[in-house]
Amino acid sequence: MLSFVLAVLFLARVGSEAHARGVELYKEQKYAEAIATLQEAAKTEDPAGSDYKESALLIGQSYFMLTQAPKAIPWLEKVTNVNEANYMLGYAYLQNKQQDASEAAFARLFGLKPETAAGHLLAAQMMLKQEYEPQARSELDKALATDPNLPGARLLLAEIAIHRGQLEEAIGELKQELTINPSFSTAWYRLGDAYSRQENWTEAIPNLQRAVWLNPDFSGPFILLGKCYFKTANYSNAEGIFRRALTIDPRNYSATYLLGQTLINEGKKDEGREVLDKLKTLRQQ
Repeated sequence: MLSFVLAVLFLARVGSEAHARGVELYKEQKYAEAIATLQEAAKTEDPAGSDYKESALLIGQSYFMLTQAPKAIPWLEKVTNVNEANYMLGYAYLQNKQQDASEAAFARLFGLKPETAAGHLLAAQMMLKQEYEPQARSELDKALATDPNLPGARLLLAEIAIHRGQLEEAIGELKQELTINPSFSTAWYRLGDAYSRQENWTEAIPNLQRAVWLNPDFSGPFILLGKCYFKTANYSNAEGIFRRALTIDPRNYSATYLLGQTLINEGKKDEGREVLDKLKTLRQQ
């Protein structure tokens, strides 16, 4: 009996040492070595204990970092109460062509039911972040079938259309989005963006104005609005807008360049060249 107890204690100590070593290897980004070490540790760990759960999470994360989704999934599934596990499971399932499971993982991550309109919309957002466009599109179709007036869904459809160069489709989706949520500054911004891509500056300007009035703390619409004024030779307005953009984002390369060009076109050549000289510093950083 004593020898059995000693053997158990010995295995526990060895397992504990292996666990600590595996964690260290993971922190050092030596993922293959971490996997082998933590798998040995897991053999002696209590499946209900914290060490085992950490081993499972880190093994799954290591496989995920090595882009071996099929091997990551069974380990990450052991710890679906952990945010990091659900985040990686969402993408691991997509890599393994398990879209329904991916949808469920992302829903767990944000405390949603996967079959709801909100669950489908959230899954689509996460899928688009890693450019899973066909999968995101199918999630958006499910979301709108459940709730045709779901805020945000048509914005994402427009984002997909813009990415594909389908600008008229994007404009149509954005207009529908704005009938649902007219105070959505991002939708006004993207509508102005779509028109500017068509070089339809007169249509772009009022939509970008709405975007900056609704959200005066985001530089993107200011820069695009300034560009529209520049393209229509309204240099005075362009100057003011670019200066405003640079108070929000002082190191923005595009805004700095366009302000310099605007000043030169206004006849303020020396000031314009001084602004353009700043680009050398920005380019180096």
